[in-house]
Amino acid sequence: MRSRGYLAFIVGICVTAATCGFVAMTQRQQVQANFQRDVDKVAHDTEVRLQTYFDVLLAIKGMYALEQDIDRLRFHRFVAELKLDRRYPGFQAIQFVRAVPQARLAPFVAAVKGDTSIEAGGYPGFLVHPANLRDPHFIIEYTEPLKGNENAFGLDLSALPPHLKALELGRDTGEIVATERITLVQDATGEPGFVARAPVYRGGPPQRTVEQRRDALVGFVAIVFRVGTLMREVIDAPLLEHLHVRIDDDGYFDAKAAPASSADTLLYNSAGTSGMRPPRGEPLDGLVSQKALMVGQRRWLMRFEGYGGGRYGRSPLPVLLIGVAGFIISALIAALLVSTRRVVDAKHGLEYSLAELERQKANVEQARSDLAVVVETLKQAQTNLLTSEKMASLGALVAGVAHELNTPIGNSLLTASALSDMVRDFERRLVAEGGLKRSVLEAHLHDARKACDIMNSSLTRAADLITSFKQVAVDQASGQRRRFQLDEVVHDTLATYAAQLRRNGCEVRVDVPPGLEFDSYPGSLSQVLSNLIGNALLHGFDGRGHGAIAVEARREGADTVKLTFSDNGAGMTAGTLHKVFDPFFTTKLGQGGSGLGMNIVYNIVTGVLRGTIRVDSSPGAGTTVTLMLPMRAPQEAPPESQEA
Repeated sequence: MRSRGYLAFIVGICVTAATCGFVAMTQRQQVQANFQRDVDKVAHDTEVRLQTYFDVLLAIKGMYALEQDIDRLRFHRFVAELKLDRRYPGFQAIQFVRAVPQARLAPFVAAVKGDTSIEAGGYPGFLVHPANLRDPHFIIEYTEPLKGNENAFGLDLSALPPHLKALELGRDTGEIVATERITLVQDATGEPGFVARAPVYRGGPPQRTVEQRRDALVGFVAIVFRVGTLMREVIDAPLLEHLHVRIDDDGYFDAKAAPASSADTLLYNSAGTSGMRPPRGEPLDGLVSQKALMVGQRRWLMRFEGYGGGRYGRSPLPVLLIGVAGFIISALIAALLVSTRRVVDAKHGLEYSLAELERQKANVEQARSDLAVVVETLKQAQTNLLTSEKMASLGALVAGVAHELNTPIGNSLLTASALSDMVRDFERRLVAEGGLKRSVLEAHLHDARKACDIMNSSLTRAADLITSFKQVAVDQASGQRRRFQLDEVVHDTLATYAAQLRRNGCEVRVDVPPGLEFDSYPGSLSQVLSNLIGNALLHGFDGRGHGAIAVEARREGADTVKLTFSDNGAGMTAGTLHKVFDPFFTTKLGQGGSGLGMNIVYNIVTGVLRGTIRVDSSPGAGTTVTLMLPMRAPQEAPPESQEA
């Protein structure tokens, strides 16, 4: 009996050690997941911020597309309406670079010096610098704000090889092109910066070939950035105490050989620019990551390193408590086995053994109570995770619709500004000339009508997006039962994911006939479709440049509809398919997957909608999800289904 006690003690110690190892590993995985989430957020926020600024650049280019003869006063007014210091603090300046042939250089300089549209005395000190004989010249004609950027006024970029290379590439491709890392002439601090420029062409000639684009070039609209200022908008300062971020310029995307990381390629270093000390020692094991961003035809490499502290630290207390508790329990079990020998050997030990058993029983009861508390805590955690999953779905809807609304609203704002300028010009000419020719009036009416059509089309698009989002968001948030058309719910849900689907190169085909009227829960059905779309993007099309999704519906019988959702993604193995509805099962642990998506889908379909679900898939052949849904759901859904 004594040997059995020793054996039980050794087994208990081994189990305790294994449990401690498992808890330590779980803590490490959680730290890595937190680090990866921070990395993804910083990279995504940087990309979104740059895209927002580039959209402003395209808006300025659009202003030149409407009317290319934009003088200094109108350019100044347009930029002033942007309110750079409040809405776009990452900008250093907005510029217009004019292409000036050598033969027209002298008249151009004279025209700038005599420009009194803003300054009453003109710009008598205007000088093209540095002097060079390259033809044509690319001269910064307008720069807003002028204060603080005086050194850039009149700068001839054709004399500066980094700028000239970017200008020629933008001229030939017609795309936004960014420069390599440069030191801005208007910045005395020496902080790294770059310039993004978009070419402006004359509206008449065709622009299909490189030669045609070169002949039609008028100039460039440009935005000047200081990278440190830009990143301070993106990254929260407290995060930099634990996360080191470094950004290097890796050259143009089609370059045969990228330059090695050095001081010449360094765009941003959080350790050197955030005011904190450089991190000491090596980063924590596994907390190193790298992301690549495409910025104006150039590739930026973002390197991330995580360091110890409150954000990525691992507490030894749980492991210590488990170890102490396991040692005590193992010792108690061993003592219990040894004590039974005393019961067999002598009667006088019976009372002692009974007392020992009572103490062990009390320990077991305490352990059972503790276990019940743990089980209740786990149930509450599962409920919170399910709620977070649903709210994350609504968050994805908000992000998608916000991205879609950016273009029509921006177009409307730009067109309204241009229309306002045309009306002011028309009024000025009417007052100055005392009358207008019929042709001038007709041209003004034509331009005004065209501007109104553009604003009407853009605002109608924005209104349709908002209507779809409001219906889907209200349905998912309220969970109320109502009558609805199936095709409207499907189209509204897909509309809210249009930006994500387009960004992933995903083609969508919908074959849902009109007239399928349901008396059910549209919010729950929209939640199911949202989870299926999210699974297709996260799992099915992972690593693929394009894909296809099909949504089809057919009536089956008098009161049943067969709804099929299919994709041509990576598919699933038999083992994955067998566990697809299990809670917390995911093939993307720590990469964005919670393991609750398909479990929520199953609970909603079988519990709330009172239907059935079947999943068919094989590796490389895509996935098909078939839902059999009653057109009239029961009046009361089971409580457990509603909770799920």
